[in-house]
Order: sequence, then C-alpha cells, then structure tokens
Amino acid sequence: MAGKVKNKIVEAAWELFYEKGYDNTTIDDIIRRSGTSKGSFYYHFDSKDAFLGTLSTILDEKYEELYREMDPAMNSFDKLLYLNLKMHEMLEQKVNVDLLASLYSTQLVAKEGNLLDQNRIYYRMIGSIIEEGQKRGQISGERSVSELTKYYALCERALVTEWCLHRGGYSLAEYSHEYFPVMLEHFRVC
Repeated sequence: MAGKVKNKIVEAAWELFYEKGYDNTTIDDIIRRSGTSKGSFYYHFDSKDAFLGTLSTILDEKYEELYREMDPAMNSFDKLLYLNLKMHEMLEQKVNVDLLASLYSTQLVAKEGNLLDQNRIYYRMIGSIIEEGQKRGQISGERSVSELTKYYALCERALVTEWCLHRGGYSLAEYSHEYFPVMLEHFRVC
C-alpha cells in the first residue's frame, strides 16, 4: 500500500513539473493532484527536491513497460532502437526540458549518480537484450556485453544532453530516430 501511495505522489509531481515547471509547483499542488495527504507526502519525501532522485525510477518503470510490450521474437538490434525511440518520445512529452537539464547537471556533482547506477533495471535490461542479440547473431560479439551496454547508455545520454543544450528546440524523438541507428550501426550484424 505504501508503495502505491508513493508512486501516486511521484507521478503527480512529475506531471506538475512538466505542466507548471519545477519552481512553480508547490508541495500542496502535488498533494492535491495525487489525492494524498501531507502526512503521506512527508512520510515518503523530505522536500520537493527529493523528487529529483526519482527520475531514474520513473525511467526504469517505463523501460519495463516497453519491454513487456515488445514482441520477444523481434530482432535484438531493433529492440534497442525501439526502446530508445519510445523513451525519447516519453521524455519529450512528459519531462520539462529545463528540469531534465537540471537533473543531468546535478548528476555531475552528486556523490552518487543514480542515473549511472549499474544495478538499475535500465542497465540490466539493455545488457540482456545485447546478450540475446549476440547469441542470436544479430549484434556483434567483438565487444563485451558490458562495453556495448555502456556505449548504448552513452549514446542515449549524448542525444538527450544535446537536446537539453538546445532547450528542446527540436524533436528529440525525431532526432533520435535519425541518428541513434547511425551511432549503433557498427554493432549491427546484417
């Protein structure tokens, strides 16, 4: 039960951050939108700033949802492209670009970078798809699974960072659709 309440609060907060911006969203706004109480809010979070650490959780939940929707027989390389495109569509539609830029910058100075945590669902999922692709002969085995997983994450972050630097001045999804396959092409087995 406590997990569901926390998820409601997190979901409401991120919706509001997108709609109103981080600075213009109050704790009372979040409580109202989530249909919870101040007690519930403060049971799970010390402050509004505590939400900045929840982005990786939200992203991982979306990755899990997308993974379940994919056809298991889909080419493993195509699975990687699909996940990237769908995640970048979600970022573009649900996460305010200024807030995303702030979150990325906090990762530069944080003692622990939760976006880089190798135990995240994201890294395990991408690694398992790459391993599957290598076994199927669809992804090159010239590099290890961990090296390719790291490269995949680096390419995704590069596209998002560039988009943030341009303040969302173009479609992240369209840009990713065009350039992410080029970034990974060396690892595709035809």
